[in-house]
Amino acid sequence: MLSWVKRILLAMLLLIVASILVIWWLLRGSVALLEGELPLAGLSAPLSVQRDALGVVTIDAANQADAMRALGFVHAQERYFEMDLMRRSAAGELAELVGPAALDTDKKRRMHRLRARAMRNLDTAIGDKQALLQAYTDGVNAGLADLDVKPWPYLLLRQQPKPWLPVDAILAGDAMYFDLQGSGSTNTQELALSRIQQQIPPVLFALLTRDGTAWDAPLMGEPRGDAVLPTAEQLDLRKLPMSSSPADAGLPAKPAAGSNNFAVSGALTADGRAILADDMHLGLRAPNIWFRARLRYADARAPGGKVDISGFTLPGVPGVIVGSNGHVAWGFTNSYVDSADWMRVRPCVGNTRAPTGCAPVENHRETIRVAGAEATTLDVREVSWGPILHDEPDGSALALRWVAHLPNSMNFGLADFTIAADLQQLMEIADRTALPSQNLLAVDKHGRISWRLLGALAGRTEPCSAQTLIETATNSQTSSATGDAELTQDDGKSSTSEPPKPCSPWSAVTDRSPINMDPASGRLWTANNRVMDGAELDRIGDAGYSLGARAKQIRDDLYAKDRFSERDLLAIQLDDRALFLQRWWTLLQDTAKRTDSPALQALANAASTRPERASVDSASYRLVRGWRINVLSRIEDGLTAPAKAALGKDVSMPGVSQLEGVAWPLLTQRPPHLLPRHYASCASPTQAHADFCQKLSGWDALLEDAANETGVYFAETGPLQQRTWGERNTARICHPLAAAIPLVGKHWLCMAPDQLRGDSDMPLVAGPDFGASERMVVSPGHEADGIIHMPGGQSGNPLSPFWGAGHEDWVHGRPTPFLPGKTEYSLTLKPR
Repeated sequence: MLSWVKRILLAMLLLIVASILVIWWLLRGSVALLEGELPLAGLSAPLSVQRDALGVVTIDAANQADAMRALGFVHAQERYFEMDLMRRSAAGELAELVGPAALDTDKKRRMHRLRARAMRNLDTAIGDKQALLQAYTDGVNAGLADLDVKPWPYLLLRQQPKPWLPVDAILAGDAMYFDLQGSGSTNTQELALSRIQQQIPPVLFALLTRDGTAWDAPLMGEPRGDAVLPTAEQLDLRKLPMSSSPADAGLPAKPAAGSNNFAVSGALTADGRAILADDMHLGLRAPNIWFRARLRYADARAPGGKVDISGFTLPGVPGVIVGSNGHVAWGFTNSYVDSADWMRVRPCVGNTRAPTGCAPVENHRETIRVAGAEATTLDVREVSWGPILHDEPDGSALALRWVAHLPNSMNFGLADFTIAADLQQLMEIADRTALPSQNLLAVDKHGRISWRLLGALAGRTEPCSAQTLIETATNSQTSSATGDAELTQDDGKSSTSEPPKPCSPWSAVTDRSPINMDPASGRLWTANNRVMDGAELDRIGDAGYSLGARAKQIRDDLYAKDRFSERDLLAIQLDDRALFLQRWWTLLQDTAKRTDSPALQALANAASTRPERASVDSASYRLVRGWRINVLSRIEDGLTAPAKAALGKDVSMPGVSQLEGVAWPLLTQRPPHLLPRHYASCASPTQAHADFCQKLSGWDALLEDAANETGVYFAETGPLQQRTWGERNTARICHPLAAAIPLVGKHWLCMAPDQLRGDSDMPLVAGPDFGASERMVVSPGHEADGIIHMPGGQSGNPLSPFWGAGHEDWVHGRPTPFLPGKTEYSLTLKPR
């Protein structure tokens, strides 16, 4: 018996070893080809693909088409699965690959029918880039075919990769619309505000929609400052309806998303060079969303007849997204412009226009294929304004117009940035470039700097006054300016005191951006904050600009010196000082000292050290940050209580991104008529039993309640003074399929769980799986002095030498060269 047991154990061991070897062989078979010679059909001449120790690719080619063919080849070999996810994400086709888990996401995105729209608008999007796009597409499919084994995720999913099509490059770009303008795809903010607007006094609505704070740092126009609070005669929350109990605040709150870019002109450097810094903040994964590359090829349109461009590419899209070509350098941050509007329609019954002016409807039945399950269908109704996303009780419906739906929302104009000789030419190219709208910051080799919006904007000719989305369609005005008589506009942006005004249908435009070139200060900055004012802001709109604290800290850092180098701009990118939180720490300490609240005193004692930085060892930073979130949650609950009482608890409440500008005056002035009513009588016997009441009353009761919840939350895992920021802000940067492999997936397919310094309201933005997807500091013509960081590495294969390469430099902020290093691997591609 013992002998048989030994034999069985040995057989099991051999089976395990054999399985590991098979898995290793399959993974190894899908590692990109790094060296040797290989034929590539369609090339006009041989070219080289060199890689340095980090896997940064340098392609030397005869022309742009050959360079794009080689780039497509490399993208497919290193990142085909990630490219596939992007096109499927935009098209609502993920479930076909990964199964039912993605079905809900597919349904939401298929409502926009972006694949059908991309196919319909393909010629417009391609323009004069047909040869470039076809070369890239052919290169992608050749790179996929030349792998010994299909990319390993397809083995895990038991799927076959589908060929790449020219339209898929459009969809890969469209995927960024959902990442960068996800709110536009549902426009829930405007819908919620429109409904709330009808239930509360205009003065209260103005507080909820406050669009600035004392932290504002716009490029154009003045800071808004904090709100001037209304008097009791103007607004008294004590006299308005309220919900029966305060909302649960809870922790943790989702950090604000954002990116940074800033620049200094040649007047502020030792040798007259302009320097650009750019760090685009996105969800983080392994491998990274970007792919580093340097492209060199002949092009008669470029200065000197040759292109030499380095930077970040997006696998799935031909060309460099941000970088430097030796003459100009450019970088992006998300602009948060208003890219969508609702329209109330009364859908026609059948396909005829009724005398009442109903809207003709196109019906589309979409089939969503699901791996391992039956396909499902989705019925999509569209009117000329856009898809219908909501049906109203009165028989009307709400249709959405979103920039991403329209022709001229995406093209390959960015590919021409490679040939720009100076800022003036770059701005001209920008006028015809379509992508999700970005803050473009650019510098040139002559020491000049410039800002503008880049990409597709809603081409409104003037701001549209709002009509309520809850009033019946029969009471709505109709638009006749362009013949769309069945459409009525209502987007919840104006106060109820304005008379309704019809809004004409608009198109996507790329050439109507304001430009700020060569500012007298020699400094420019953006951080997803409001950057403009006046008529331009009214026209372009506000889709939720970020709180200005991060932008203000960058601006102040730029004004703190009059001479800069690349290292100085990197230091600003890595600035983790918690300036924004200082007054909140002082408020906590002062309130604890003058009251006898155990909850406030326990929290203040645990946070007794001033949180100078968002450092990994700081408990004070984490505790004060959590307390602030809970205080703001209670203030917001109080301000929205009248709307909740009227609309019900299930109403979607909008996020109030500039609530700081209302909350701080409330906390410093403490007006009793604006106190959330739940705390007005906390000290009375009838309220003593309430969960939200402790010992104090009035505004102190609110602060005490927030402290109590904060303390209870953090105490669940141990003493408060040990709840450090690093404990919470620990990296979770993983491959999309890491969770699909039990036991070992998170070990093999994730970066190290480093504790990360930084947070959302300072230049060094860092979250567990959100932060700087790249950092770049560069001066055109001086690329050798440039600095670059990228988390997650170049390759999507864990057996590649480039899996996670460079990630540790990103974690620790170590300066690494912008240009590729010494060649470690060289591949020659020859015409077939």
